[in-house]
Amino acid sequence: MDPHDITTAIAVSLPRCAYVTFHAGNVDNMKGVVGLAKSLRKVNSKFQLVVAILPDVPEEHRKILIDQGCVVREIERVYPPENSTQFAMAYYAIKYSKLRIWEFVEYSKMIYLDGDIMVFENIDLLFGLPDGYFYAVMDSFCEKTWSHTPQFKIGYCQQCPDKVKWPAEFGPKPALYFNAGMFVYQPCIQTYHSLLNTLKITLTPTIPFYEQDFLNMFFKDIYRSIPPIFNLVLTMLWRHPENIDLENAKVVHYCVAGSKPWRYTGEEQHMQMLIQKCSDIYNDESLDYKNYSAVDASEEAAGKEAGEDGDAAVLQPFLVAFSEAGEVPAISAPSAISAPSAA
Repeated sequence: MDPHDITTAIAVSLPRCAYVTFHAGNVDNMKGVVGLAKSLRKVNSKFQLVVAILPDVPEEHRKILIDQGCVVREIERVYPPENSTQFAMAYYAIKYSKLRIWEFVEYSKMIYLDGDIMVFENIDLLFGLPDGYFYAVMDSFCEKTWSHTPQFKIGYCQQCPDKVKWPAEFGPKPALYFNAGMFVYQPCIQTYHSLLNTLKITLTPTIPFYEQDFLNMFFKDIYRSIPPIFNLVLTMLWRHPENIDLENAKVVHYCVAGSKPWRYTGEEQHMQMLIQKCSDIYNDESLDYKNYSAVDASEEAAGKEAGEDGDAAVLQPFLVAFSEAGEVPAISAPSAISAPSAA
């Protein structure tokens, strides 16, 4: 059996896997988490959705999540480094608490999805990716939130690196940078402690995207890019449409201002179709956990077979490097100290 054949990898019995998201406070993003849970049911995912919540989440929200079939896990808040004073949005600070999901070691592999994400096609296949790496979709440097960076100032973007060349006098080209709204990772207590201890000694005062910047720094050596159809950030539709296959997008990330269906005002007409797709799933009562019934076994088997063939074709170019390298080694996450202490 070829360990690098993605169709073979998914066919074998996978270890325990799950999706995971994060929710905090009494905010309307709760609707997004419910929508995410229902979207995973609609695409017949075989795996649970774990929701990591902070203590401030009200009982009403917890009950809704449980009623939607989610596994609710309360976590303690993680605070940003004391010297971090500049950031793009104030609410990003709370997202450092996402680091707690590396504690969920009862699962061998997890796919993290932000609460403003919807899954429109089954992506269970990603659990079959080779171990030892951190998988996510490349981000773009073209938004004004990047205006503090040399990339933005000279017009360089990793999405179109040949359009504006990185100047030699600027030194090494920036490492590939991913969007942390969706990623595939392996829970590990050692990695968890290393994340928290590294956070304590982080000396970068300007971290505009907080945990996203931090995760990019921490996992830069083992990061591997996957196609943008697995995390379509809506800004890509007008910043880099040449890189987007909208018809085949499996995961859509409603992170743009005004794009969240529960806040949509109708002003952004170019997003109306995607907004409607999200709203249709959220409002579909047949997808509520109590009303949900599995599809007919024969229909499910036929759909799974077709889906796996298509997904394998999409992922195959991104696995060539693994197959050429031979056996994929297990690569430990970087550690800031030799013997991490308990958080």
